[in-house]
Amino acid sequence: MSISESKPSNFIQEAIENDIKTNRYGGRVHTRFPPEPNGYLHIGHAKAICIDFGMAELFGGLCNLRFDDTNPVKEDTEYVDSIMEDIRWLGFDWEDRLYYASDYFDQLYEYAVELIKKGKAFVCDLSPEEIRAYRGTLTEPGKESPYRNRSIEENLALFEQMKAGAFPDGSRVLRAKIDMRSPNMNMRDPVIYRILRATHHRTGDKWCIYPMYDYAHPLSDAIEGITHSLCSLEFEDHRPLYDWFLEALEIPQPPRQIEFARLNLTRTMTSKRKLRKLIEDGFVAGWDDPRMPTLSAMRRRGFPPSAIKEFCNRVGVAKNNSVVDFAQLEHCVREELNLHAPRIMAVLNPLRVVLVNYPEGQVEEFATENNPEDPNAGVRHVPFSRVVYIERDDFMEDPPKKFFRLAPGREVRLKSAYYITCQEVVKDPQTGEIVELRCTYDPESRGGSTPDNRRVRGTLHWVSEDHAVKAEVRLYDHLFLTDDPEDGGDYLANLNHQSVEIKKNCLVEASVTAAETGARYQFLRHGYFSVDPDSTADELVFNRIVSLKDSWGKMQKS
Repeated sequence: MSISESKPSNFIQEAIENDIKTNRYGGRVHTRFPPEPNGYLHIGHAKAICIDFGMAELFGGLCNLRFDDTNPVKEDTEYVDSIMEDIRWLGFDWEDRLYYASDYFDQLYEYAVELIKKGKAFVCDLSPEEIRAYRGTLTEPGKESPYRNRSIEENLALFEQMKAGAFPDGSRVLRAKIDMRSPNMNMRDPVIYRILRATHHRTGDKWCIYPMYDYAHPLSDAIEGITHSLCSLEFEDHRPLYDWFLEALEIPQPPRQIEFARLNLTRTMTSKRKLRKLIEDGFVAGWDDPRMPTLSAMRRRGFPPSAIKEFCNRVGVAKNNSVVDFAQLEHCVREELNLHAPRIMAVLNPLRVVLVNYPEGQVEEFATENNPEDPNAGVRHVPFSRVVYIERDDFMEDPPKKFFRLAPGREVRLKSAYYITCQEVVKDPQTGEIVELRCTYDPESRGGSTPDNRRVRGTLHWVSEDHAVKAEVRLYDHLFLTDDPEDGGDYLANLNHQSVEIKKNCLVEASVTAAETGARYQFLRHGYFSVDPDSTADELVFNRIVSLKDSWGKMQKS
């Protein structure tokens, strides 16, 4: 996050500043980003990453990357690798501080033994269904387990047997002994260990019991010497439990949990489970499908990481959840690309134009600006020949009054090249479709102007037939039709089944011939595009990042 001391402080910054003033942690600031490796990171995680790493950077502190890998059933090294790639892509570095909760499984087990010895944990034989029933409701207190008052010796022996694999999965759990009448449901004797025979992606089959997230998280923070555990607002009700474990185990200088509002966007859903279903059911092609809200999808689509960071900075750090218009993110993307993306000419619906009076075999090159917003961008030279292609929408045989592009008998400018006039329309005799225009060019208008300075209303982009690069262009729209994808209770009913339009046989100017995957351009009049990894030596594939239209920018100016 681009946090500057000159900007007003947010409440997290103020809290850390106060802790430094009171010497709470000896002046240290040490944060962590703790993803669960059970899916790909999404745009909401970007905000958390910016806050965790950004606050550490602001105060000259450190930020760890720690994978909270306590559920081997859902975790995979694929997710670990993708998370690290996403964080690096955003421009953050954990240096040598890469950790896993599984690094601490032995220590966490010893902590559990200590809780049992203190009389603060017990082995419970209730089934998962019975535990839920005993838990009570928001308006009714819970009921104590009949196994809650087992002796310390019996609990230690049973817990050791759990670790040794003496009992089947789900038959016993270790629970914290807190308060079944607590108004906070998280404090009603929560489960801290369960029996689960599953191969872990790092520890293999060493363990058949695994700690629960709410138990492992605060203690992992403590082991790493974290000072400020920054997390999203849904963990606010978990903070008393976070603090309880640290106090019960008498952790010196326990970390401090501070919650902030998560990032919610219109037309966007970030549930990993539901995103996975979209993939499994074939609605999208994978975690990096450019319509997905994942960072890998945004990277593939062409979003600049600097634009995402700037967006998170503008959204700011709040205490209350809200929903941000997706157009704000697109506005940040456009601002970045407008300054840095080279302009090129691309024809998505080609219409052949033959310049009948242009010399056959002749090729010229015309200089045209790379980016008018960048004074250092320079120019490129675009080849021109007797046959060019324009957009089919740039010609009308019987145009309305305010149509200023090409029509029979009308003169227009080809950008940076010549003035041309349409003389003849050639149609397919079977279908009546226009297949070719025969035009004349004015040799005196080279470069886009004439000696007599006559004025034309229309300027068209074009590509030379002999030099055009064949391309597939993918035009993306929102994956969901409504601002709230779960409006009505069924997010699948709100899916936009026309969220991508694939255009074949597009033509792009020759300057992109050697374009690398991820390269970004502005296609004149079409929007911003990036080169997709599906590109081959024979055909480039482009993803539209965003259109040129910026509704949010206009709203801000009005």
